[in-house]
Amino acid sequence: MSRRTVEIHSLAEFDQLLAHTSALNGWCVQAVDLSERGDDLDRVIVRGAVFLGCRFAAGVESELRRRGGLIFPALPSLPFDPYRPLPYTADDLYLPAGQARLGTYAESPDAAIYAWSKEGLPVPPLDHSLATALHDHAMADALGEALEDLDPRSVVGIMGGHALSRRDDVYWQAAELTSQLTAAGRVVLTGGGPGAMEAANLGAYLSPWPGALDEARAIMIKVADFRTIDDWVDTAFQVRDRWPSDRAGRSIGIPTWFYGHEPSNVFATVITKYFANALREDTLLHRCRGGIVYLPGRAGTVQEIFQAVTENYYATDSTRIAPMILVGRDYWTEQLPAWPLLSKLAEGRSMAKVIDCVDSVAEAFDRLESFAVADPVIRSSRRS
Repeated sequence: MSRRTVEIHSLAEFDQLLAHTSALNGWCVQAVDLSERGDDLDRVIVRGAVFLGCRFAAGVESELRRRGGLIFPALPSLPFDPYRPLPYTADDLYLPAGQARLGTYAESPDAAIYAWSKEGLPVPPLDHSLATALHDHAMADALGEALEDLDPRSVVGIMGGHALSRRDDVYWQAAELTSQLTAAGRVVLTGGGPGAMEAANLGAYLSPWPGALDEARAIMIKVADFRTIDDWVDTAFQVRDRWPSDRAGRSIGIPTWFYGHEPSNVFATVITKYFANALREDTLLHRCRGGIVYLPGRAGTVQEIFQAVTENYYATDSTRIAPMILVGRDYWTEQLPAWPLLSKLAEGRSMAKVIDCVDSVAEAFDRLESFAVADPVIRSSRRS
């Protein structure tokens, strides 16, 4: 949006700004209950103002339209807010409205939204398509605002398979990696789901508490993966209860309802969940300007490797090239030989200097640090 645009996400913010103006031109008021502000709206100029999913007293909405306000009405009977102004939290997705404790996953808002998203497939009705498009636009906006204080080169992506077991040593090595990255001032970003994604968000979450990963492991390995979803979520919330979220290390999760069988993990502190997986993938990879670490995975991880390499390959400005590190030399050269193709593509290109395939998760941290030392943009941001 232009610099003249003022985005308003709460009634308190609306009242504060309204006290100092007589015209709302350039205002974008998002999902705010204005049903008690009819008189205030009547005394100000509303031409050029946008109201997204706001609530009004009877008769006010039509009057605002007559006076030049642009109204995007609330959409009825949805299990989500298509104009949501803020990212989700784990509580938003898992705790039914008005409940302070976890029930079953089937009772959760997350499950209700996924069930709604499957209605009318393969061709969803127009109102469904409109609602999901509005929601995903709101998510993109919320993510941008949540990250506006960050140097983009500080954001490091961790990609990998959703099936990685909590009992696998690689899971805990990944958590240790992201704990180190977070402690070093990086911000970890994942696809927000289970497996490798959960491990990465968990490590970042627990980074303020040295030694907490060992205690968390004792709690979480009782449930290997998300296929027993209620127990999987419950053990994760046990960890969150033990180490509260208001002190947790910051990380980002960008999951999707497209893969409804993959529940969101509860350890990302900023969650922007999308309906459109293509938009979600593009957002996910575009935000990882500090580099991406690829743990073993299958089709989705391979897609993320080559979607990211396309931007690197065609980049004309070296500062737009994000390091890429594949973890598991045997896996990425023999089982799923992505590395030979990736390295061949890199020949003669600027990106060749910032891609690598390593044997262990520990090596990935060292390579990221070495790439950061060689990057003048990151060196400058660290000095500042």
